[in-house]
Amino acid sequence: MSERCAWAISSPLMIDYHDTEWGFAVTDDRRLFEKICLEGFQSGLSWSTILNKRADFRRVFADFDPEKVARFGPRDVERLLTDASIVRHRGKIESTINNAARVADLIDEFGSLADFVWRYEPAPESRPADPTPDQVYSFVTSPESVALSKDLKKRGWSFVGPTTMYAFMQSMGLVNDHHAGCLARDAAERSWRAVTRK
Repeated sequence: MSERCAWAISSPLMIDYHDTEWGFAVTDDRRLFEKICLEGFQSGLSWSTILNKRADFRRVFADFDPEKVARFGPRDVERLLTDASIVRHRGKIESTINNAARVADLIDEFGSLADFVWRYEPAPESRPADPTPDQVYSFVTSPESVALSKDLKKRGWSFVGPTTMYAFMQSMGLVNDHHAGCLARDAAERSWRAVTRK
């Protein structure tokens, strides 16, 4: 009998996120930037808190258009710090603006944010073929998330530590951490196989 990953059953919103998004391959730069930012905002908080505020995050951060967010200034930071619909953390807000300005450099060098990120895809043979729930819950970093974190930090990004980057890799389908028997595992796997790599 198929079941869901245990973390996903706390609310209809979490169930929908798990069943249709988490672990599914993402190659759209704006959505990738959003996921990096939201994983940074999630640091120290529950994912359900961030997911419940995601529509508001999209509204106040120009739908995570990096070009637009990169133009935010001190007045925007102050505006966002008074907006109770999002997480009001100065460091995370300023990090989002800083990181937005860094996206253009990656696009210039690699062609897209997606092409940069997918370079950190783990070799399939390095991953368990049929991970148990206990195995999945033990995954908090990987050699690839450590390397991705180091590379981004070297390029001036912030709030991109190895654990945050592993959560990002899980959410955007660079790894498929739906456990064996999870009803979303096969669909996430199909989305991963459909990605064109450079």
